[in-house]
Amino acid sequence: MTTVLNHHDDRASPTALRERAGMRLRARQGADAVDAPEAAQEARGRGQGPEGGAPPFRAVAELPAVPRADGLPDPAPLAANLALRVIEVLAGARNIDQLSRWVSDSVFVHLLRRTTISERTRKIAGTPVQRPRLWVGEPYIATPRDGVIEAVVLVHQPNRTRAVAMRLDVVGSRWRASAMTVL
Repeated sequence: MTTVLNHHDDRASPTALRERAGMRLRARQGADAVDAPEAAQEARGRGQGPEGGAPPFRAVAELPAVPRADGLPDPAPLAANLALRVIEVLAGARNIDQLSRWVSDSVFVHLLRRTTISERTRKIAGTPVQRPRLWVGEPYIATPRDGVIEAVVLVHQPNRTRAVAMRLDVVGSRWRASAMTVL
């Protein structure tokens, strides 16, 4: 069962849109979705991938954490990982709900709309969902004022390079994307 957003959904709250996205994911995964996280967690505990093979490949290199005077975590690793995950969401290889903790409601709704458009385009063209091969460049970080970070990350694919620009604001003791553009 596939749920399609219609023109009435534009007025829905971000929480309602997130719930609908989660329902679509559960409908696609079927009954086996309940057992999958426990099996993956158990495999990770043994140092293996989800299927029991080699450990999963990490596309983003671990960036060294630079201590900050304000006690906040270094935003560079978050910017690099968030850019990678956004491109995967737009390609259909990752569920958008996995980003909900790290983006504001307005960014989530914008990504959900773009994801829906990409999904429809793939369906019309008959193109299957494939995990893209990506290389993430080092983030360019700017601090316009305290508690605000603006970052640009280049995400390289074999046939093109995309720039992901984002604004990270402090929420509590962590960073959260309040604006994001994929070029």
